Amino acid sequence: MAGAPEPAAHSTAGSAGAGPSAASTAPARPGAVDAPSTAAPASPAATSVDRPDGTPSIAPPRADLRSGAFWAWTGLGLLVVLGLAALTRYLEQNVPVWAEGSAVEDVAGAVEYPVYAILLGLLGNVVVTVTGLRDRISAAFRTEFFIKTGLVLLGASINLAVIGSAAGPAIAQALLLISGVFLFTWWLAGRFGLDEKLRALLASAVSICGVSAAIAAAGAVRARREQLAYTASLVIAFALPSIFLLPWLADVLGLSDAVAGAWIGGNIDTTAAVTAAGALAGEDALQIASIVKVTQNALMGVVAVALTAYFALRVERRPDAPRPGLGELWRRFPKFVLGFVAASVIATWYLDGAGADGKATMAIVTDLRVWFLILAFVSIGLEVRVSSLREAGWRPVTVFAAATVFNLVLALGLASVLFHGFTV
Repeated sequence: MAGAPEPAAHSTAGSAGAGPSAASTAPARPGAVDAPSTAAPASPAATSVDRPDGTPSIAPPRADLRSGAFWAWTGLGLLVVLGLAALTRYLEQNVPVWAEGSAVEDVAGAVEYPVYAILLGLLGNVVVTVTGLRDRISAAFRTEFFIKTGLVLLGASINLAVIGSAAGPAIAQALLLISGVFLFTWWLAGRFGLDEKLRALLASAVSICGVSAAIAAAGAVRARREQLAYTASLVIAFALPSIFLLPWLADVLGLSDAVAGAWIGGNIDTTAAVTAAGALAGEDALQIASIVKVTQNALMGVVAVALTAYFALRVERRPDAPRPGLGELWRRFPKFVLGFVAASVIATWYLDGAGADGKATMAIVTDLRVWFLILAFVSIGLEVRVSSLREAGWRPVTVFAAATVFNLVLALGLASVLFHGFTV
């Protein structure tokens, strides 16, 4: 999660290790944006990059990246993540057994691995923060890598026919939901007098996919690092309670698995939180939630290019700014979506000819997917920074909260109409 800004850092995609002269003399790219730091104060040669978990961070110079100390701390961090993941799996398998015959038997049986993983991650966060280890081992918190790998493996458990049948309503929901929520947030932020760049970040984050969309939008509109930090903090603060709230509400409202999954996938801002909530709602709900979310993620590139064009041609009016093209659209496109679909195609083809042996193989893939998702949820808990929330101020918080409620209602309405009677 984003932390306090580091003034000396400069973000250029793929520029980790560039010295200060390179950062200061290189011409600014339309997609460049200063990003908030999650690391300890870096040396003057450090640069700011987007970490693979989707949050901005300060990357050490190349010499540090190759140093034994860096890899030793990263290895320690990986051991922390793996240890908490193993403890999560242990609790998931044993707590229901321990609770048999007690008053909490039903509750213990209903609690699944996302709950244990996030809670253990938050507890671990407290420990490594108090001991001063957090920034040293944070390179091991690879939330985005873990979640995207898990989602690609999830694609292997979804028959291609399900993706094909859900694609139509998922695309319709994504187009209507992103357009409606983005425009509402943009309008409301304008009414509250927020800066146009912050408006773009908030609108992108709440309407598409959280921090990843905010980072893409920040590059498109050249937002300030503080603005990206505000937005990233708000995304995590609102996504965490949604993991538990939405599955509960779906049960209270008596929603079908398909409608519940579409509601979760269309409403929660981060892919990791969508996966966690979908897992709590059930396997069928998780499949639909994932399809809806990756559909929205696929549109992130379109929104980023549109923002680039709008700010270059209307807001900033810079005559020397290059017009965004297909290459920029491809650069913004989340490539893991292709892996998700490819895994479904391969698994569907394999299962058609493998029979019983194929089911045994897919059971191994499913177990591997669960491990990657647990690693992602543990990393979510480890990455939370409460201090960043204090910097947001009340106006962005109010706008984000109102937009979240609007998204909640609109997504429920669209899911109820588009996925009514849909079966997995």
